[in-house]
Amino acid sequence: MKHAKLPAHSANPSPPFDVCIRGGGIVGYTLALHLASKQLRIALVKPAPTSSAAPPEPDVRAYALNQASRGLLEAVRCWPSVEHATPVVGMKVHGDAGGNVFFDASHTGSEALNWIVDVAVLESLLADAARFQPLIEVIHTTEPPPATLTVICEGRHSRSRQALGVEWDVQPYHQWALATRVDAELPHRQLAEQWFDRGEILAFLPMNGAGGKRCAVVWSVSPERARELEKVSDSDFCNALQAASNDALGALTLAGSRKSWLLQHALTRRWSGDSWVLAGDSAHNMHPLAGQGLNRGLADAESIIRIIGDRSPWRSVNDPRLLRQYERERNADFAVMGHGNDYLQQILTHPHPILQTLRNWGMNRFEESPLLKTWVARRAMGVTG
Repeated sequence: MKHAKLPAHSANPSPPFDVCIRGGGIVGYTLALHLASKQLRIALVKPAPTSSAAPPEPDVRAYALNQASRGLLEAVRCWPSVEHATPVVGMKVHGDAGGNVFFDASHTGSEALNWIVDVAVLESLLADAARFQPLIEVIHTTEPPPATLTVICEGRHSRSRQALGVEWDVQPYHQWALATRVDAELPHRQLAEQWFDRGEILAFLPMNGAGGKRCAVVWSVSPERARELEKVSDSDFCNALQAASNDALGALTLAGSRKSWLLQHALTRRWSGDSWVLAGDSAHNMHPLAGQGLNRGLADAESIIRIIGDRSPWRSVNDPRLLRQYERERNADFAVMGHGNDYLQQILTHPHPILQTLRNWGMNRFEESPLLKTWVARRAMGVTG
């Protein structure tokens, strides 16, 4: 089969770039910093900033990053301080008919199950690091420069992926994610909590360090429910949150704006082609219920970094053998983590009463299986062995 090619460009930069990374998010910056440390010349392409009369609202997103992702960011000195990367020492999962599961970091041999990281702080650290790396050139353009290898990580609506004609299998969920932040009456004690109720999934993620009372909130609800929750007053919204969380942290006060987006399961049919690869949300989308979306994107970056770093000196960074190796690795990983996450979402949100009974029974049996719980937790943490 003939491989799709990236559009040609008339201008030839001097000196040429070894790698052009299209996308200036966390995955793109992390990849750029690691590859530059291997003495490769990197073009990091971002869209031109748009002028706006009003300043952008603070980002309310937070990511649950696992041990593997932390190691990747620490290697380029971009891991946030503990105030902005709160260790999660335990996680409580509450079913909708008596099912309960508790994960304890102490049972996994790690100080934390994961870390809840403030998105804006992490993005700022990465951008600052790139400014001091002479082999990285950040370019604001709609016409990316040519390079030996192009890595596309522009997000779910990637224009480069569309230009290549790569098929993109999308399964929309009948859910939107609604994110915000709240300040609670009671301290979170570094516990993450998740509630499944009548098809909705609510998560409280601890922030602001060990003694903090702030939580990032991700509430997966129907589109109709999302529109309703976006319109109600702050007090009514917090009341709805308290009811959905069974008053786990007492009275809640809204500490951020409310943002929502469509949830979907998506996967590219091809990860690589003639001198290009896809990574991050340009290659796959996942439901946030297991907090694995960015972890999988950073796992894509780690795979590229390792394969390029381990290549024989005579192999170019766009050697087809290397690109095929990357595609095999990422397909295999997503077959386990991505599709497993999709199956879990379908089981946990299906309204049928028989399935409700079975899933809560299954949660309780899972809770009684410490070896299985530890294996699952370590897999999610990015720990092998």
